[in-house]
Amino acid sequence: MKQRYAEDELISKSVDELIAASVNLLSVTHAQIYFPTYSNGLKDIATYLGFQWTEPTLSGLASIAWRHAWESSRDSGLKKKLLTYNAEDCEALERVAETVAAICCEQGEGGESNDSRVVHTSTLKVKNSYRFGVNEFSMPELNYINRCAYWDYQRDRIYIRSPKRLKSSAKAPGHGVQRAFPINKTVECAIDTSCPKCHSDRILKYGRMNKVVHDIKFGASGVRRWVVKHSFNRYLCSNCRATFVSQRRPLIRKYGSQLLAYLIYQIIELQIPQLSVADNISQLFRFRMSRGEVHRQKVRAAELYQDASEAILQKIIKGRLVHADETRVNIQGKAAFVWVLTNIEEVAYFYTETRGGEMVQDLLREFRGVLVSDFYAAYDSIECPQQKCLIHLIRDLNDELLKHPFDEELRQLLRDFALLLRPIIETVDHFGLKTRFLRKHRFAVDRFYKGLCKHSFQSEVVIKYRKRFEKNRNRLFTFLDHDGVPWNNNNAEHAIKAFAGIRNVIRGSSSDKGIREYLILLSVCQTCKYKGVSFLDFLRSGLKDVDEFVRAQSRRSRHQ
Repeated sequence: MKQRYAEDELISKSVDELIAASVNLLSVTHAQIYFPTYSNGLKDIATYLGFQWTEPTLSGLASIAWRHAWESSRDSGLKKKLLTYNAEDCEALERVAETVAAICCEQGEGGESNDSRVVHTSTLKVKNSYRFGVNEFSMPELNYINRCAYWDYQRDRIYIRSPKRLKSSAKAPGHGVQRAFPINKTVECAIDTSCPKCHSDRILKYGRMNKVVHDIKFGASGVRRWVVKHSFNRYLCSNCRATFVSQRRPLIRKYGSQLLAYLIYQIIELQIPQLSVADNISQLFRFRMSRGEVHRQKVRAAELYQDASEAILQKIIKGRLVHADETRVNIQGKAAFVWVLTNIEEVAYFYTETRGGEMVQDLLREFRGVLVSDFYAAYDSIECPQQKCLIHLIRDLNDELLKHPFDEELRQLLRDFALLLRPIIETVDHFGLKTRFLRKHRFAVDRFYKGLCKHSFQSEVVIKYRKRFEKNRNRLFTFLDHDGVPWNNNNAEHAIKAFAGIRNVIRGSSSDKGIREYLILLSVCQTCKYKGVSFLDFLRSGLKDVDEFVRAQSRRSRHQ
């Protein structure tokens, strides 16, 4: 319209001001405000808001036809209709703009609107009649009827009364006494020579005792049940008349170390629910193991490897590079957080009840290497060189551009940042994370920041990100000055994904203590993965130090 009709320079300048001050109202409402209409068209929304056109059937296409007709005939009636139509469009648009502004101004805390006609999408509950989970009923009678319809209830209480075959199959395999298995190996404990109470050597055999250990044995082509019987004597002291069992017998548990290793491997690395692990053991080896017993074995393993987990954490802290990240976890309906500290070879997890960074700050108080993290403020107070994850920054900028597709200043900022990063990443891909190759890009970084300072931006989003760039100037390109420091935090995010798998399994049912036990074992598991050794083989080895196991594996491979 400007190119066609604005012949006067003064009029052209006035039109430019109008264009610069205009706002695309559709970009504000699109995917953010949902009116109960079939489309985001002006007529649909304005009609819903109560506006009425003089001629409701008139459309934009008809107005174009009227314009052509008026240009050829100069009919004053057509001109009046056109002016009325355009004026009513402006009034309708004004009403929509006022409504959108009112919605934005009325947003209360938590994103909720003070207007009862406006509902925030985060407060909406998905209503679906066909879903898994526990239904809530308004009357106890309905709850009873619903409970009686469950499959387990009907099979155990209703169907079982008819076919005889179901009666026999209904006997739970876990009930009753564990049947005796054939003994694969018998171990005789050493004979005692003195009384532990009076130290007299005048002792007599006073019977024998046996302890059976249920275990498994790994072979070249499979796994089999392995039952070991430990036999030891009971004694009577002739001097003090005390009775005692052999003091030289080893610590004997009901389930052996190889079965324990297999259980923990399934729970932690394969991320199988404990109930499914119990069923697996019962089916494969006929050990009547309950979910509670699997849980006790997990507790036992966490106690065995607690020192190994602590050693992993101390080695990370004393190193030259740490990646850090955190994620939310649900603990019996209460929100808590799991943190991860990792380098190239070790991974350590720990648990806190809040997202406050006191614990991670205390752990890294003496750390003087480079910390790679996201932009969470808890890491900023740690006194060490830091590298902020550039992938997080790029994603944030990209999300902002998707929200503001017509912000040309934001588009230019993102383009300049991408042009700065691309040659740096190409150097990393070609030469690795070596300072002597990366240091040359410091000039481009300084040029980028000079450009930021020179521009007087009008976009509020760009002004916000310029402040973010300036605040983190010494933390965005630290990797250019340190060997082996990556420019992203994908290492920690990968470690967080390992915990996310366990989180999906436990689904908030674990306790604080249970989560800590999971994290001890997960630290050992992920460290084995990062070092390139088998977690199952480490558990089976009986060693408690991952580095010692790695050295043993290296010696074995050299001899083969």
